[in-house]
Amino acid sequence: MSNLPAPGTYDIDAGHSYVGFAVKHFGLSSVKGEFQKFAGTVTIDGDPTRSSVSVTIDAASFHSRDEQRDGHVRSADFLDVDNFPELIFTSTGVRRDGDDWVVTGDLTVHGITRPVELSTGFEGAVVDPYGMERIAFSAATEIDRTDFGLTWNQALETGGLVVGRKVRVNLEVEAVRPKD
Repeated sequence: MSNLPAPGTYDIDAGHSYVGFAVKHFGLSSVKGEFQKFAGTVTIDGDPTRSSVSVTIDAASFHSRDEQRDGHVRSADFLDVDNFPELIFTSTGVRRDGDDWVVTGDLTVHGITRPVELSTGFEGAVVDPYGMERIAFSAATEIDRTDFGLTWNQALETGGLVVGRKVRVNLEVEAVRPKD
């Protein structure tokens, strides 16, 4: 396994990738879930700092294993998928951070765009049994959902809030380079 992927444009393989999140509930446990539909590309340059990522996520594909909660998060109280059907990430830069990388970019949620930084690790590259080049990355960040207009909440009698403001985002991305 090399320490950097081969230059080229790779399509994200959604069937072998994960866009997940975790947010505190009642300030106690973390509710975890994922977005199940997304697409994008990873373009690797010979100079890794000129590489780029572009991803579009279907907001209605929000899934947290609870149908009532999922409906509420899709509603106008949170994602408002009828008016904002997509979440979009477009990278603006890549820089080395020790053995890993930081991918900076613009994240648009609920029609609001904010800069984010993803701590990113290159997981490796292989040629699969069908002759396709595949690469994989893991990445993580934390955002404040209220920065994106997702402000719905309820106060608890004992103090605190029903839904935490901080959302941990975890990504496992596998991408495949189309044959010419």
